[in-house]
Amino acid sequence: MRPDLSAWAPQYAIALLAAGIGVALALALHRVAFLILRRLAAASESKADDIAIAHLRRPTRAALAALGVVLAAREVAMLGDWWGRVAGFVMPALIGWIALAVIRTAIEVAVLAAETGPLDDLTARRRRTRLAIFSRIATFIILTITVGLMLFSIPGVREIGVTLMASAGLGALAVGAAAQPALKSLIAGLQMALTEPIRIDDLVTVDGESGRVEDIRSTFVIVRTWDDRRLIVPSARFLDTTFSTATRHGQDSVGSVLLYVRPGADVAAIRATFLALLAAHPEWDGRKGALQVTNTTVDSTELRLAMSARDPGGAFELRCDLREAMLAWIAEHQPGMIGPPPVT
Repeated sequence: MRPDLSAWAPQYAIALLAAGIGVALALALHRVAFLILRRLAAASESKADDIAIAHLRRPTRAALAALGVVLAAREVAMLGDWWGRVAGFVMPALIGWIALAVIRTAIEVAVLAAETGPLDDLTARRRRTRLAIFSRIATFIILTITVGLMLFSIPGVREIGVTLMASAGLGALAVGAAAQPALKSLIAGLQMALTEPIRIDDLVTVDGESGRVEDIRSTFVIVRTWDDRRLIVPSARFLDTTFSTATRHGQDSVGSVLLYVRPGADVAAIRATFLALLAAHPEWDGRKGALQVTNTTVDSTELRLAMSARDPGGAFELRCDLREAMLAWIAEHQPGMIGPPPVT
């Protein structure tokens, strides 16, 4: 016997009409409220208002639409029955969406304050690094809780979860062992935010590869090399192994060039030429400039040319230019004096 749909049709129509009216009124209220907020933000000099409005507009619109359905469901029994079946799935998603919007708003406002405030380069990079790591960790936690609450709203999943939690002995150990690498990387990301072994824009050397820290995620770090390759390094690597950084206490950098000449070379003339070329170079910042004899053998003399620049990139250019210029000057003014490196 087929059900008589004609008897249910009016109730379905009433339920849909009530839901439509509730959603329409909620969207109209949202539109009016945000029009007022946009005018207030336009009158304000702060950009934080614009950031908050941009991030909260869509999640609050969905939340108000859901609120309209909830209010309509109180008056229409069939709509209340429908809403009761999906509320446990929809409400955690809306709350998680709003929480993510609030977190992103707070992070962007903090980054904006860090960029416009009277901070030096080192302090600004430290704050950007912490904000980036905390943002990703908070996003991961919110998404995990939201998905968990949504899944637990499904009766079958909830019963399985309760059963597993009641007999969680070996299961918890197995899950913990399987998730150990991910948890280790996540904890390493949080530890990096607190201890700051590296920061965004730091110049680091890992496994013989040098590059700048382009981004710090919750579980890995992206290092951009000089040839625009990206090294993906697990966060735990910067806590478990040794690496070098040239920008720990600032962007100022000191570089050196090793030249090998024969024992009869006129070191004093080479030093004078080096200091003259260094003083004329635009990348030199005047802090460090010296030529020292650091080693000598029967066949060669080792000269170390130390020089400083405002940042590691400038130091690299300075070293390359001075190395080329000094080799050319020695070849022209002291021919035959360029010697081999000592045999070790």
